[in-house]
Amino acid sequence: MHVVNVLSFLLITSCLCDGRRERGNRADNDLGLKMKTHYKSKSMFRMYTHGKDIEDACTVELFQAHTLQTCHFNSSHPLVIIIHGWSVDGMIESWVTRLADALKSTQKDINILVSDWLTLAQQHYPIAAQNTRVVGQEIAWLLMWLEDLTQCPVSKAHLIGYSLGAHIAGFAGTNLAASGRILGRITGLDPAGPLFEGMSSTDRLSPDDARFVDAIHTFTQQHLGLSVGIHQPVAHYDFYPNGGSFQPGCHLHVQNLYAHLSQYGLLGFQQTLKCAHERAVHLFIDSLLNRDKQITAYKCRDNTAFNKGVCLDCRKNRCNTLGYDIKKVRTSTSKRLYLKTRSLMPYKLYHFQIRIQLSTRFEKIDPSLTIKLTGTLEESESLPITLVKELSGNKTYIFLITLDTDIGDLRMMHVAWEADPLWTNMWSKVKTIIPWSRKEVVPQMTIGRIRVKAGETQQRTQFCARTEDGVYIQPSEEKLFVRCDERREKPEHMRSHG
Repeated sequence: MHVVNVLSFLLITSCLCDGRRERGNRADNDLGLKMKTHYKSKSMFRMYTHGKDIEDACTVELFQAHTLQTCHFNSSHPLVIIIHGWSVDGMIESWVTRLADALKSTQKDINILVSDWLTLAQQHYPIAAQNTRVVGQEIAWLLMWLEDLTQCPVSKAHLIGYSLGAHIAGFAGTNLAASGRILGRITGLDPAGPLFEGMSSTDRLSPDDARFVDAIHTFTQQHLGLSVGIHQPVAHYDFYPNGGSFQPGCHLHVQNLYAHLSQYGLLGFQQTLKCAHERAVHLFIDSLLNRDKQITAYKCRDNTAFNKGVCLDCRKNRCNTLGYDIKKVRTSTSKRLYLKTRSLMPYKLYHFQIRIQLSTRFEKIDPSLTIKLTGTLEESESLPITLVKELSGNKTYIFLITLDTDIGDLRMMHVAWEADPLWTNMWSKVKTIIPWSRKEVVPQMTIGRIRVKAGETQQRTQFCARTEDGVYIQPSEEKLFVRCDERREKPEHMRSHG
């Protein structure tokens, strides 16, 4: 039954997409005409005040100047407009207040408006998606009106849109551009995928919609061609936390997707996908509340390459800060940036690229290696190393590891070969039965050059074995490596380890 629902939805999507292409650029930008007539706005703009519920906030009415004074709008302060997405229950979601409160508490002097388009959003998804153009047009009128009336510049306005709200922000920017004005910034928080994936730049959020556009993609996992969040790049900088397909701690929601689609139809989306889809919002809130833990993301070809640890380069704007404090560098093409996060706030993880040279005389072995890093601040836990394939010959392996704490500048590294107890017992019996020498029987690896690059600091560290026999490692052994430039001087605390 759920397959029928999904296929029906795709059929509706196809029909609506055709219609959207025909209506692509039909926008009424005659602001003067709208101001001369009494225009009844289809959406509302609520002025956020700290400590008040959004539903009780003062309403700024389009083209009604007296409401600006009533709501204490300050034209000398920056303007941020928060735009929610599709609604099932017709209620403002709690994250809206959390985001507004985070903005207000950290930015102080700021105007925060919430675009309340619930009456248009609480519809079947395809209809709500169509309504995004209407809301985008009204936001554009609001911004032009504010600029003409109060000299509040459109070029400094920041629109933050979630899901369908991200495309609303894009349509607002498109309409402003048609009137010769350029919007300052748009942040798309997991922009919606259905009805927008694969569409032309005029029919979705795109880098052309503002002076600077950034987007965070947190749920782009596809099933039967359906993706809740849009996968394609739609901004100058597109961030894909944890690859963008799913988020840590949200796996159960993903597993229930099709069961809920079958039971609830399209309304099942909100019940199952809120965790991963909404993670983009909370990552942005995190960037405001934890300013000392700003998250760095790195330009990479795709998530597979990123997981190999080959993309921790910050030269020529190849990395950027996720969230509010992003470096606003316009690019000619969209840049895809990848990163890892924790499952809870604060989400920041520290990224390290490890290059380790391993060699063995055995044909093929699959060692279970772990490493432990010691820095100037603290020591990490033991971290498993996942080799792409079985070890043979002499090769250099590159991989990515992450830490959830800042351990400071790197000083030492422990490398351990974790042998399976059953395997160790077997080799012990073999050595007892067969009179071979220890060197001939036990598998042995040679650890060559070890280089580590810290993504956040861009520091490179080369490690050398502390002792001459430290380059050889056997099952159940652990070897110590120190910074090569400190190898000659053995610290007192290392002598105590013997």
